[in-house]
Amino acid sequence: MAEFDVETLSLKELKTLQKDLAKAISNFEDRKKSDARSKLEGIAKEMGYSLAELIGSEVKPSRAPAAAKYRHPENATLTWSGRGRKPLWFVAALEAGKSPEDMAAN
Repeated sequence: MAEFDVETLSLKELKTLQKDLAKAISNFEDRKKSDARSKLEGIAKEMGYSLAELIGSEVKPSRAPAAAKYRHPENATLTWSGRGRKPLWFVAALEAGKSPEDMAAN
């Protein structure tokens, strides 16, 4: 490995070195994980299984989107489930005197 004095490097050179080191570390970790997976797949295959059979699926089932609880009073295509941040149309309707019950999706 080349020896050099980091004190003599410019800021630009130091930032480039930092970026290159981060990339090298990431690539190293990816290679190690790939090697480990290959070894484990080989061991599983020797025993008559696939690695996926032994560790299960890595894909988590996704949840269905929440059902609409509120609809825009004039544009029924705009809906809100009641979760998360209130949409602007909902806030504007409340400020205009409507109640949440007035906008219930029924």
